[in-house]
Amino acid sequence: MYNLTVRDHMMIAHSFASPTFGPAQKLHGATYIVDVTFYRPELDDDDLVVDIGAAAGVLGQITGRYSLSNLDEHEALAGHNTTTEFMARVVFDDMKRAIQAGELGAGAHGLSRLGVRLAESHIAWAGYEADL
Repeated sequence: MYNLTVRDHMMIAHSFASPTFGPAQKLHGATYIVDVTFYRPELDDDDLVVDIGAAAGVLGQITGRYSLSNLDEHEALAGHNTTTEFMARVVFDDMKRAIQAGELGAGAHGLSRLGVRLAESHIAWAGYEADL
């Protein structure tokens, strides 16, 4: 299986609505390093997994939706604790929609799997991955 990863980051603010989170129930910030990995069993006709420029550009658009904002104020995220795990799935779903819409080019339709990892520090990260 071939793979290609692109990286970006987003700086967000959020709070959590559960005693489980202790002091993180209060508004606080995080900077996520966002890695998106694209998988395919065979390279496309140009010997690519996916166009790296298109993939990086779309990831930048996705992280731009959330960066420098308070996730508590995003209507689409209302009612959820925007944990690292939850946000990995949000980025996954946004990228999956972009692939399906052709925003990564026709070659991206040969992708078989997608993985997203958000690192909130050098010692902790979470992710979500699934077949496309």
